[in-house]
Amino acid sequence: MLEGKITKINGPIVKASGLGASGLYDVVEIGEKKLIGEIIRLEGDTATIQIYEDNTGMRVGESAFSLERPLSVHLGPGLLGKIYDGIQRPLSEIKRIAGAFITPGIKVPPIEMEKKWHFVPALKTGDPVAAGTVLGETRETQTIVHRILPFPELAATKLEWMASEGDYDLTETIARFSGGSSSTMAHFWPVRKPRPYTNKLGMQEPLITGQRVIDIFFPISRGGTAAIPGGFGTGKTMAQHALAKWCDADIIVYIGCGERGNEMTDVLTSFPKIQDPRTGRSLMERTILIANTSNMPVAAREVSIYTGVTLAEYYRDMGYDVAIMADSTSRWAEALRELSGRLEEMPADEGFPAYLPTKLAEFYERAGRVTTLGKKFGSISLIGAVSPPGGDFSEPVTQHTKRFIRCFWALDRELANARHYPAISWIDSYSEYAEEIKGWWEKVNPNWSSTREKALDLLKREQRLSQIVKLIGPDALPDNQRLVLLVAEMIKNGFLQQNAYDAVDMFCVPEKQVRLLKLMMDFYARALAIIQLGAPLLKVRELPCQEKIVRAKLTVKNDDMAKLGEIEAAMSSEMDELERSYRR
Repeated sequence: MLEGKITKINGPIVKASGLGASGLYDVVEIGEKKLIGEIIRLEGDTATIQIYEDNTGMRVGESAFSLERPLSVHLGPGLLGKIYDGIQRPLSEIKRIAGAFITPGIKVPPIEMEKKWHFVPALKTGDPVAAGTVLGETRETQTIVHRILPFPELAATKLEWMASEGDYDLTETIARFSGGSSSTMAHFWPVRKPRPYTNKLGMQEPLITGQRVIDIFFPISRGGTAAIPGGFGTGKTMAQHALAKWCDADIIVYIGCGERGNEMTDVLTSFPKIQDPRTGRSLMERTILIANTSNMPVAAREVSIYTGVTLAEYYRDMGYDVAIMADSTSRWAEALRELSGRLEEMPADEGFPAYLPTKLAEFYERAGRVTTLGKKFGSISLIGAVSPPGGDFSEPVTQHTKRFIRCFWALDRELANARHYPAISWIDSYSEYAEEIKGWWEKVNPNWSSTREKALDLLKREQRLSQIVKLIGPDALPDNQRLVLLVAEMIKNGFLQQNAYDAVDMFCVPEKQVRLLKLMMDFYARALAIIQLGAPLLKVRELPCQEKIVRAKLTVKNDDMAKLGEIEAAMSSEMDELERSYRR
């Protein structure tokens, strides 16, 4: 342990002499309270340190001790269901010990080291062992089996001794290997260093979210990256809540990075009460929350997303599919800007540091679907909210984020004001995963791709026609163009808009999604043919099936596709009758 002395203090950035032998990004304990910090610059014998705790009252001349190891998270059974701050301190335990506010310098183990876990070995003496080999299992929650892995950098070796089935805490050795190394059920891993894997795989199947505008129009693949940009009040947090609840990932990591305290309070109080639709138990049994609110130290906000993605990689290595919700990367970028300013670095666009794109790339590149070291398949899907000031998508964080993600869900202020949720703009949003996951969707319904393309084209035509309508009114348009407006309104109200509080509409299974949209596009095709025979649009509007189609999202349950078939049959019958009347 190296000892130095504080020579300069600039908010959360301090300089200390005597630490020149330390490594970059080594952890440092600073001052009388032994606050946690990290070395971010070395110049000769002087280290520049960013402090992750409130350092009010710190004085020049106080001691700084380098622990000569990088900032790491403690990984093992007991992570799920926990609420951490940006440097993996358990907030519930801190509240029990210190009250409502975090006491500077308080140190609480992130996982309970003395808690007993029932370990079931998977190997026997003499078996070959390498990084990624499953040593055994323990049931972490009723939902998730925790696979015990050796340290990811373990060289290939043999198992000399394995603990028998029984209850062990996280300090007890469960395996010894040739060469003298051993393993417990927990280990540390540096947060800024991606965990290794065998190879990264292509995208083949979607991450199903149950949100129709996402799954059909702008899908994200399992292991993909997406951004949700939008101004204040457009529904970013609510969209991420819905994704966390309904997406078909095994593990959820929710990172509240620099968000307002009341928003994080809603998350912390609502998530434990949410019933997991897959198991009927609490959603927290497969969720990790990282809460780093806007009034917490800014440096901890910067590291919180690395903490979250490292926890996600740990479960990915077990073969699980993990979804990360980062809310919001704009607040994280603002922390970078503040720290960069205190470091007196040359600013780039809007004061952000020149390395902002590099930092964003490092974060988003840790997503992906991989073959793990243990020859399993795991994935990390990364969904980051962006909060551009005034909803301006041309600002640097949004623009740089678009370079590193392949799915862009742009939230629209006008839709949010009209209470159309999710307020995802079908004009400004896009997904580059549609072609890659096309094969999966066409196994669900072979009409997915063609129906999707026709509907998107119709919505774009409706946008152009709406501009004409604002100038001259709808009555000046011919009936075939007014039909475009009618069907586009049906798609908006009966497909794109989704009620998160309705028992039927809050989640929509893939089969129902495709059939609903195809029903609307079939309505359009039949109605257009009838109008071309000479029927006025008024006759089409009067068909009872139109209202049934729009309300099908609420009236047809996910397991009742027969009722949807009845609506399809009723539409066909009514269209046939109307068509016959104009063929005579």
